[in-house]
Amino acid sequence: MSATNKKFLDLTHLRRVFSYAAPYKGRFYFSIVLAILLAVITPVRPFLIQYTVDQYIAHSMVKWLVIMTIIQIGLLLVETAMRFFFSFMTSWLGQAVVRDLRVAVYKHILRLNLRQFDKTPIGTLTTRTINDIESINDIFADGLVPIIADLLSIICVLAYMFAVDWQLTFVALIPFPIILIATYYFRRSINKSFLSVRNAVASLNAFVQEHLTGMQVVQSFAIQDKEFRKFDSINREHRNANIKAIFAYSVFFPLIEIILALSISLIVWWSAGEALNLGKGQQGVIMSFILCLNLLFRPLRMIADKFNVLQMGIIASERVFKVLDNDDVTKDKPDAYDGGGKPLNGQINFENVTFAYTDENYVLKNVSFEVKAGETVAIVGHTGSGKTTIISLLNRLYQVKEGVIRIDGRDINDYSTDYLRKNIGVVLQDVFLFSGSVMDNITLRNPEISKEKVIEAAKLIDMHDFIMRLPGGYDYNVMERGATLSLGQRQLLSFIRAMLYQPSVLIMDEATSSVDTESEHLIQHAIDTLVKGRTAIVIAHRLSTIRKADRIIVLDRGEVKETGSHAELLAKGGFYAGLHAMQFASETAEPETNG
Repeated sequence: MSATNKKFLDLTHLRRVFSYAAPYKGRFYFSIVLAILLAVITPVRPFLIQYTVDQYIAHSMVKWLVIMTIIQIGLLLVETAMRFFFSFMTSWLGQAVVRDLRVAVYKHILRLNLRQFDKTPIGTLTTRTINDIESINDIFADGLVPIIADLLSIICVLAYMFAVDWQLTFVALIPFPIILIATYYFRRSINKSFLSVRNAVASLNAFVQEHLTGMQVVQSFAIQDKEFRKFDSINREHRNANIKAIFAYSVFFPLIEIILALSISLIVWWSAGEALNLGKGQQGVIMSFILCLNLLFRPLRMIADKFNVLQMGIIASERVFKVLDNDDVTKDKPDAYDGGGKPLNGQINFENVTFAYTDENYVLKNVSFEVKAGETVAIVGHTGSGKTTIISLLNRLYQVKEGVIRIDGRDINDYSTDYLRKNIGVVLQDVFLFSGSVMDNITLRNPEISKEKVIEAAKLIDMHDFIMRLPGGYDYNVMERGATLSLGQRQLLSFIRAMLYQPSVLIMDEATSSVDTESEHLIQHAIDTLVKGRTAIVIAHRLSTIRKADRIIVLDRGEVKETGSHAELLAKGGFYAGLHAMQFASETAEPETNG
């Protein structure tokens, strides 16, 4: 048995999907009742036609013919209304479950540790959150409940046909083995095509997401043609998978129509023989059987397709539940400390902290240091020495492998995540701005923060005039990722954001790197304002920006090499002095020449 078939027969995921319909069980049960009623009512019209032809048309009873016609029209209207409510109800259920699942998945993604985003393409998560969850809607709209309704309808019609004339029914069903064989191969073909389409969609989403984000690199290195050929290859796979599905449909549906015509021909042939040999007229039966065959073949045409839709929905649900079942999340303890409305003091202790992004490559090795409350500490070192990892661990974006990190004497894992992160403000080198206004990006769309507070925070660090020079001021649209602003301008907005939230601990990661002199002056002023009265950790490559720090911690290959003030470390003539000499070679060379 193939893996695909195993997935189809394993109803674990299907039951789990239907558990999300529990809040709407009233509507679900109502749709089941409608399915049963529709199945029961389906053979009534063929019976009425048979009875009308044999009893009233044969005996020219016009009055009763009119009455029966009105009854059938009324019955048709009732059946149409029931089918409308059935279709609407199943689709409504599907959309309700999709909404709840999408909320659950996105809420869970927000809690995932960053390592999951390090190893999972964003396009893949996008596919899980949008495309795959949308496929789960088909389980309700075109899947299990509609399949049950179709099967019940087929059973009721067949029961009626056997009750009327079992011999004629067998004659009409002679071509059915062909349908079963065709359905089997159709289902297999469509299943393979659907799987290929799903995989191609995931690949397309991942590729487009990645390359649109990195378009500057693509264009800067003139590799548009190369990347387009990759995209064209993935897109061609998507097209070919869809064409295979179209081909299967193009063969299957006409084949069903041919088999229907063959069954009708067999009914006419058998009935004609009965009439010639036995003088047995079956006009009413023939007409009702022809209608019954249409009522049989209509669901049979779609049932194989619906089984595939159901299977694809189950496969999509498996992918979605893999995201939900990923327990690599930042979990709070049941008795997590939330501060009781008080801010942190800001004393930080790293005690023998060891960490690796992967099991074998350690980024931090037995790191220990202390930052006193209200102290400004700078962390320096070569690229890859572990500086940024320290702030990621402090914020619980990753979990410590060994050792412990304490704030105010308490293990950071004992704090609630929300309380901890609200008390730690982070200003990153690469500031991420969302599509929206300046105001939205400063407040992060927090409705509790008024514009007056934003303006007050901007004025404190001399940035109000800068914002007002933008077209529209605080309503200026920064576009996606802040594309319409310079790096320095984006950095300045992030400082207002940090100032507004009044964190107890402020972390600045390369806050003044890669900006012009004017922006650096404004940023330095913002830093001086922000660090007053709070604990600050400053990470910088440019050593000129950290001379005012109370202490400097020097990292190399994940280990603490030196600790001290700027003057003390220079006097030691050690690792920090070497870094300083490399950056200020011209200044150090001149005194040596004059000496």
